[in-house]
Amino acid sequence: MQLNKLSLRNYRNYEEVHFETRDMVNIIIGPNAQGKTNLLEAIFVLALTKSHRTHQDKELIHWDARQTMLHGEVEKKYGTCKLDLTISPQGKKAKINGLEQKKLSHFIGSINVVMFAPEDLEIVKGSPSVRRRFLDMEIGQVHPTYLYDLSQYQKVLQQRNNYLKQLFTTRDTKAVLLDVWNEQLIQLGIKIIKKRQSFIQKLQRWAEKIHYGITAGQEHIQITYASSFDANSLEDETVLFDQFMIKLSQVKEQELRRGVTMVGPHRDDLLFTINGKDVQTFGSQGQQRTTALSLKLAEIELIHEEVGEYPILLLDDVLSELDQYRQTQLIETFQNKVQTFITTTGIESIDRSKLENASVIHVRNGSLI
Repeated sequence: MQLNKLSLRNYRNYEEVHFETRDMVNIIIGPNAQGKTNLLEAIFVLALTKSHRTHQDKELIHWDARQTMLHGEVEKKYGTCKLDLTISPQGKKAKINGLEQKKLSHFIGSINVVMFAPEDLEIVKGSPSVRRRFLDMEIGQVHPTYLYDLSQYQKVLQQRNNYLKQLFTTRDTKAVLLDVWNEQLIQLGIKIIKKRQSFIQKLQRWAEKIHYGITAGQEHIQITYASSFDANSLEDETVLFDQFMIKLSQVKEQELRRGVTMVGPHRDDLLFTINGKDVQTFGSQGQQRTTALSLKLAEIELIHEEVGEYPILLLDDVLSELDQYRQTQLIETFQNKVQTFITTTGIESIDRSKLENASVIHVRNGSLI
């Protein structure tokens, strides 16, 4: 998979820009706050229709414009795919080869990307919500129907929370509709949990091998899905349904007092351990950084396994954050295999001797020079 053309109109600080490349490695250089990260973000948005940096789509639109338009041409093993995405306050419109897509889930997955940025360290040491967002965005790339199930779950969750608040206000102890909301929540929740469990099993297989190599056989990484109820090792959906329902009944009084749903995939988490110790609590900064690196490298292989093509790799100012050994490990992973876009403030932060046939693009004040 290779991005050959990218055109942006009224995207963040870019009024209009056209970018073409046939190179596997593209180094984007410029001072801070000139638009380097915006270019990488635009590729990410073209893949997932949302940013990794903000939940507010209006932030993607140039300050004096009504909408932003993104166009990309991607070379895949079955031919060239032309992608168009328009984002405005009224919503999003997406086209594949000129044909408008009725659902964004039909558009997502046309191009696959793996983004690695300094803030990805938060996947390891940040809050559970960061790890859930990581899971949702990565699974959504290879299984777009997952995003539909997730949006349906979130709607039911919101309605159930509203009902719980209503019960608290009215002091209604019968809660006659709660069973209806419970069943809908569980049915959708199980779909999400099963997809997450499957994804993590595959990610674990790749991350374990990669992490073992990076640490010269000194460390074993384990990724565990931490469910808000006992769902970690269950394969039978009927048993999973019963366990979910039992847990909801156990926390019913607490939910009625607090007015929020306390059980479900919206409360789940990922746990990372190295040699049996929790990386978030006991891991050194180096171990946390290596864990994040292993995750990203594992993603590349997992996507290739799922879709049959390597994704596009976006490295936002991370090579300078890695020591020479880890930098070499990363470069050797994508060299001549994965099209890669790298941002940096200076070429001296990158070991150019490890890179072959890399093109260099300079960015200044929203323009490519």
